[in-house]
Amino acid sequence: MRRSQQIDTALLIIRVVTGVTMIMHGWQKLTGPGFGGVGDVFVGMDVPLAAVAGPLTLVVELVGGVLLVLGLGTRVVGALFALVMLGALFIVHLPAGFFAADGGYELVLLLAAVGAALAVSGGGAWSADAVIAGRQGAATAERREGAHAAV
Repeated sequence: MRRSQQIDTALLIIRVVTGVTMIMHGWQKLTGPGFGGVGDVFVGMDVPLAAVAGPLTLVVELVGGVLLVLGLGTRVVGALFALVMLGALFIVHLPAGFFAADGGYELVLLLAAVGAALAVSGGGAWSADAVIAGRQGAATAERREGAHAAV
């Protein structure tokens, strides 16, 4: 397997596992307190603008997770995940220390780092982003060829 295929395989694994993890976190919020109640949960954690932050976090996790599995909008979704997880780290988990078992920031730090890495790397060759970019690239090449033929 060539190096580029190894990287694309690694990005696919990271996207799918992170996407499923985020879907599960969003699903937990949706089926637990629900869309309307997640803001109340965030109030209890002293999250600023909890009535907005709670439902928005649910949507980012649930919809963003699906998009990440597909590799659609990977850079944007990765950046959003990084921001949401950094918010969770500093607003909720930091005082509890490092370990997740104690309510600490271990997991949200890892998810923030993965989100940031995907924001930088993109989704790789096996993503909807790559398919769309490939089609756009082909259309651009066809327009260039047509323009050259017309000259």
